[in-house]
Amino acid sequence: MKLTQQQVDFFNVFGFLKLPGLFKDDIETITAHFEQVLQAYEKVMGIHDGTKRLMVPCVDSSYYLSSLLDDPRVLGAASSLIGDDFNYWGSDGNYYTGDTPWHPDGTEPKYTHIKLAFYLDELDGSNGALRVMPGSHRETDRYALDLARTLRNPEKHFGIAGSDIPAQVLDVTPGDLLIFNHRTFHSAWGGGSKRRMFTMNMCERYKEEDIGFLRKMILPHVGANISRYHGDAMLESATPERMKHLEQFMHLWDWDAVTKDKPAFEYLKV
Repeated sequence: MKLTQQQVDFFNVFGFLKLPGLFKDDIETITAHFEQVLQAYEKVMGIHDGTKRLMVPCVDSSYYLSSLLDDPRVLGAASSLIGDDFNYWGSDGNYYTGDTPWHPDGTEPKYTHIKLAFYLDELDGSNGALRVMPGSHRETDRYALDLARTLRNPEKHFGIAGSDIPAQVLDVTPGDLLIFNHRTFHSAWGGGSKRRMFTMNMCERYKEEDIGFLRKMILPHVGANISRYHGDAMLESATPERMKHLEQFMHLWDWDAVTKDKPAFEYLKV
């Protein structure tokens, strides 16, 4: 299930990759479990009313969705891009509302971080499909530097709205898998009030001399305060093979440093 060399080269040059229909035979089951997780969190956090984005730790809260980290299609794609010993960061499940302005998800220059995105609704450029700026992940290129300087405020720098920036629109049908580098600038425009999407975030395994940097990076990464980095459903069902992708982050998690006197947010299990 490894990616082809052409696919790897495309990702490395442009910063994204679309794998059409990779999960088309499983998408109904995947969607059902996604909805089960989101609805469970709504009982705790309040019903999504369409006025703002709802985001929850999705994959780690579901035994079924956690098993995607064992799936040869996920393992093959991730290992092709960031090595067989990659780290699993975590996941977010979303009901999106409205526009998402241009931004990258990270700027870490030494190690590659990627996002695997499952979109559960059919989307195009008119209703909230992901848009990417090819090549914007190459952070030391003059082109990428110019984008980083201007894309966050296109009205100021170009006199046009973010939705009018020339970009690659990634139309999706449920079952497609989108992968992009965390440094790649991306956005979404014209979407409705309940676009469904969840991600799996991963990165290269860090070398020992860079562990301190990784620790400083992950401690503030989780917005909610949690008593452990990965969810119970993810950990309880983990095989030794899966644990290889969890262990580096688990060993760096410092509950006291993150939470101090704040109350803990607990993962759900469904």
